[in-house]
Amino acid sequence: MLCHLADLDDGEARGFEVPGLKAKVIVVRREGRVHGWRDLCPHYAGGTPMAWKRDAYLNGARTHLACHAHGAWFDIETGACVQGPCLGKRLTRVPLRLDKDGGIHLDR
Repeated sequence: MLCHLADLDDGEARGFEVPGLKAKVIVVRREGRVHGWRDLCPHYAGGTPMAWKRDAYLNGARTHLACHAHGAWFDIETGACVQGPCLGKRLTRVPLRLDKDGGIHLDR
């Protein structure tokens, strides 16, 4: 389990280490839905971690995921870059599932 739904407020994003994955998984809760993304900005080949400090994945208005290294903004629901040097690229989705007790898990 990555976390519990009750531990993630609406409009919040957090990063989680997952054994066997090279990058953290970003979990974002927005308007009652939960989205999962790999913590790798597609600006550079191989990707770059996006947060400038722990769990700092959102822009100031909390409307987009942001790569603080490159200034790119990504749509929370689609992962598409909407601003910055990687327009036309997108984040890599991580499938999540919610169990009956509100636990958020990777859906492998």
